[in-house]
Amino acid sequence: MPAAPLSIPDDRRYAITNAAFPASLLAVHPAAPGDLVSGDLVIADGRIERILPPGAASGLTVVDLAGGMVFPAFVDMHTHIDKGHTAPRQPNPDGTFASALAAVQVDREARWSATDVARRMEFSLACAWAHGTALVRTHIDSAPPQQSISWPVFGEIRERWAGRVDLQASSLVAVDSVIEPSFDDVVRMVVAHGGVLGAATFMGPLLEEGLDRLFRIAIEHELDLDFHVDETKDPTARSLRVVAESAIHYGYQGRVVVGHCCSLAMQPDDEADRTLDRVAEAGISVVSLPMCNMYLQDRQAGRTPRWRGVTLLHEMAARGIRVAVASDNTRDPFYAYGDLDMVEVFREAVRTLHLDHPLGGWPRVACAAPAEAIGRPDRGRIAEGGPADLVLFRARRWDEFLARPQSDRVVLRAGRAIDTTPPDYRELDDLMAPTAAATTGELVT
Repeated sequence: MPAAPLSIPDDRRYAITNAAFPASLLAVHPAAPGDLVSGDLVIADGRIERILPPGAASGLTVVDLAGGMVFPAFVDMHTHIDKGHTAPRQPNPDGTFASALAAVQVDREARWSATDVARRMEFSLACAWAHGTALVRTHIDSAPPQQSISWPVFGEIRERWAGRVDLQASSLVAVDSVIEPSFDDVVRMVVAHGGVLGAATFMGPLLEEGLDRLFRIAIEHELDLDFHVDETKDPTARSLRVVAESAIHYGYQGRVVVGHCCSLAMQPDDEADRTLDRVAEAGISVVSLPMCNMYLQDRQAGRTPRWRGVTLLHEMAARGIRVAVASDNTRDPFYAYGDLDMVEVFREAVRTLHLDHPLGGWPRVACAAPAEAIGRPDRGRIAEGGPADLVLFRARRWDEFLARPQSDRVVLRAGRAIDTTPPDYRELDDLMAPTAAATTGELVT
């Protein structure tokens, strides 16, 4: 028989008892990082008042989890909610990276008005909210003239979602476009909206010049940097090392995030080791996007992929490099699936990257590590005095947690249960008329 749903009381002060916490997500680790620690929580006025040993909470209304797990609200540090939910109208014809680029360009030029971008962003955040995410960083396509549309939309939506999902944004342009005069307006948009400066890096004659300008601008305006790096299986793609050396040269340690870094896994071990040593020295944080990179990388029609598309997270973690995982694209030409659900992301990361046997401190990659990487160490952990923004699961052990989607989870915000029903895709039906054929530019009928 299915278990009765958890009932969260309306009391100003109540206790969550008989719970299991990932030790690596507790502000104070009472045991080895891989352990699940039993205990109770006292919730008062929307915050975590006490973290207690099991059975220590008394005299309060009790929510008995019967051994179920408790996570802090999730942090999704690398998304593209400006692209999200465009696949139905502008699908990727063959699932390749090149076709994704072409499809997005066609769709963007034809359809990305302020209204269109805003509605798809709102839908994306409603998904993240329902699944238990409290902090999202999105990359914003900022090739002119799109930056003048999407950044003001981001500013408005960030205000509307304040107190529900905290929102950050990073610019996304090709690194060789940074030297163009038009990039000045992108910088103005980023600065005006409190954003992060970002670009996609790849090997080319303008890589070092583009990075030089980006670091100089970041220093001038005190901006963090967030790069898409080497999203390819080509082992000669080694811009990650150039980014790390630039961060060291400019003394910008601890303020740089890089994502993807796929080609690193295709390089000889000694070459990859030299790069990782520089990344560690530069204090760079790395985010892997397992679902999107599994979808795009090593894709050839009629041929089974030979590798997983992900980067060297184990080797990075062994060097003390901060690593995380994130959703990346959702229902767009770069990834046709996904729902901004960090439980799905973590589950697939464990399977794809072998973050298990033992699981150790890997739960941090979906919570505390991304929060620290993007400057919000107050998020992604369970701490006395912290917000009672929690996700409760019936799963009692990792084998139970990772075996199912956990669609019966309970999401608490300020100690109160929210509606965890994701928005209906039908809400976007009026935006889904086919745009154009990405390969020809002709209207699809």
